Amino acid sequence: MTNHHVVSGNVRDIRVVLADKRELQGQIVGRDPMTDIAVIRIAARGLPVVPWGDSSKLKVGQWVLAIGSPFQLNQSVTLGIVSAIGRTGVGVADYEDFIQTDAAINPGNSGGGLVNTRGELVGINTAILSRSGGYQGVGFAVPSNLARRIAEDLIRYGEVQRGSVGMIRFVTLTPELAEEYGLSVDRGVVVLQMTRSSSAYRAGLRPGDVIVSFNGQRVEDDGQLRKLLLDAQVGTTVTIQVLRDGRTLNIKVPVVPRPRERG
Repeated sequence: MTNHHVVSGNVRDIRVVLADKRELQGQIVGRDPMTDIAVIRIAARGLPVVPWGDSSKLKVGQWVLAIGSPFQLNQSVTLGIVSAIGRTGVGVADYEDFIQTDAAINPGNSGGGLVNTRGELVGINTAILSRSGGYQGVGFAVPSNLARRIAEDLIRYGEVQRGSVGMIRFVTLTPELAEEYGLSVDRGVVVLQMTRSSSAYRAGLRPGDVIVSFNGQRVEDDGQLRKLLLDAQVGTTVTIQVLRDGRTLNIKVPVVPRPRERG
């Protein structure tokens, strides 16, 4: 697995090279380590802007173009198809909801656009799955709808507004865990630990509970639940359905701001 970061750590000196060879100083407006997305401002006007596309309308098999600078070959374009959507568990970011594509993506493509045949931005290239470090047919892009929300939050607040129910650890239910806890279900997420100060604990959630749905949506694994929690709007209340001692309980949990990232 290889992943090329555009802005990471404490990088402060950024140069942006435009298509007409101009080099401009870039200023970091904000960055989101969970999705590996940053917003950079440059002092320039009248620049062409690629229109946003609706990534929720992407279909497997749809043609897409990947744009970037692989191996310092500026403005390279490769063609491929969308090979999967909603891909999680890749292991390259804390928040994962990737478009998978077989358009050739190599080191240097990260941060480049994934564009549909109408010239609309449907994703931002972020990582490749590779044993050699180069293209092997599997690349990943952050969907444009997610990238747009991240960018708007970074511009407005300087950080991404994400939901939380407090400090809580959970894991996907496995047959081994089901046997250990004496459960008859084979899908869901087991709550392992939580702090007594968390909104989830105060609302009635307890270690050992098996979360089976979130606001009416069935919960299949811990990655899906983590994404649902992060996407929940701060200040709202979510309904978490759990199994406990053979009973089904619906617990209403207030969504609170996620603790700010350090660094």
